[in-house]
Amino acid sequence: MGIFSRLATALKSQINHLIGRVEDPKKMLDQLLADMRSQLAKTKQDVAAAIADEKKLQAQVEREKKQADDWERRAMLAVNEGRDDLAKQALMRHSEYLQNAQQMHETWVKHKADTETLKQSLRQLNDKIEEAKRKKNLLVARQRRAEAQGRIQETISSMNDQSAFESFQRMEERIDDMERQALAAAELAGELTGDTLAQEFQALEYKGSADQQLLELKRKMGVLPSGNGGEQQQLPAGDAKHDAEDAELVDDDDADHA
Repeated sequence: MGIFSRLATALKSQINHLIGRVEDPKKMLDQLLADMRSQLAKTKQDVAAAIADEKKLQAQVEREKKQADDWERRAMLAVNEGRDDLAKQALMRHSEYLQNAQQMHETWVKHKADTETLKQSLRQLNDKIEEAKRKKNLLVARQRRAEAQGRIQETISSMNDQSAFESFQRMEERIDDMERQALAAAELAGELTGDTLAQEFQALEYKGSADQQLLELKRKMGVLPSGNGGEQQQLPAGDAKHDAEDAELVDDDDADHA
């Protein structure tokens, strides 16, 4: 398990180093993932070597067992031939190989268990790296959102600055003044170049038009009768003359009676 202890120590050292010198979180996370993949590749090599050693031990156990079986058959052959002396020697060899096989088998069983643990840890490490990749994307998204919120807040703060509103107000006053100057210049140009007599009649016509509109409004409201009720009634010229003569006669009669 020393492989993963060295890996954890190396990654922790790299993380502390990157946090201290990198300002961009995305760059830091990308570098961390690159380092983790590099360490993962090295760890895979170490695990592959451990698996190869386990397979080698297993093969040695099988060879030792085969040798033990071969010497046992030779001992049987010597017995059949009446060579007990050779049978004893063969049995001694059989015992040696069998003992070696048993010892190697125990070593192989332990090494195989360690190798399985290494493979399981390697799978977990690979899963953690995949999880780190997904978390990196989330962290980068959060970073961008935080930066955007910061820029928005800076904009709002700058808009809340009283000096900015004062600048807008000064500009508005300046534009109002420019508009007044333009109207004054246009009015002055009309007085200098226009026909003043025509302008006076236009004013009178406008006033007449306004008076006429007032009469129409009063008729509409029922204040004046419709038609020519708003104008003075004209009497025939003859009737007016007779009325004047009658008035003179009345005056004369009054003078005589006096």
